[in-house]
Amino acid sequence: MTTISNTSGNSYLDSLKGTDATKKEDSGALTQSDFFALLTQQLAFQDPTKPVENDQMIAQMTSFTMADGISSLNTNFKDFAASMNSNQALQASSLVGRTVRVNSDTLIFDGKNSTYGAIEVPAKTTSMKVSIYDASGALVKSDTVANPSEGKFELAWDGTNEAGTTQTTGLYTMKIDATVDGKAQSLVTSSYVPVASVTLGTSTADMKLNLLGLGAKKMSDILEIAAG
Repeated sequence: MTTISNTSGNSYLDSLKGTDATKKEDSGALTQSDFFALLTQQLAFQDPTKPVENDQMIAQMTSFTMADGISSLNTNFKDFAASMNSNQALQASSLVGRTVRVNSDTLIFDGKNSTYGAIEVPAKTTSMKVSIYDASGALVKSDTVANPSEGKFELAWDGTNEAGTTQTTGLYTMKIDATVDGKAQSLVTSSYVPVASVTLGTSTADMKLNLLGLGAKKMSDILEIAAG
């Protein structure tokens, strides 16, 4: 029996050197039309005495379908990620002008309005001394709280010193010395700070909130968004 072969002396792949092959070389990847062109050529040039088995054909088609599906999934995921970034950017921009709470020992006094902070009070705290210092490290004001409740303790400073004189605009530092279960301990503090602007990045991880007096903070650094 005579075997049918490619009389041109080239394999069936050579027949793809037309427009489809040019597109493949330009894109660097096989497209769906490339796959079916290859499949058609494979059927045309197969050995009639040893035809491609059905299971082999199905396996090839399944492999391409899976590859095409994964490619489509990647494209859809990129679109989804871009949409998420846009939503995150919109939500972050709505925080401009709002006040948020972050871990910090800094109080920002604008020269007129009270400034606020918070303290995480552990269990068995019997006393707590709140001290506020200016930029030079000088003590401005202090107060003692007896038997504070466990949990978040909010404090407000009106910007005055011990004599009742209003201090200048600037950054001040709060320090909390407590007695917890009979032992001296410094407590963790946080402060309420206005959001001045938002820096957008290529992803949500790069997005930063620029806080007045504290600089850039990640969205994950925000402990609380104040009402109003």
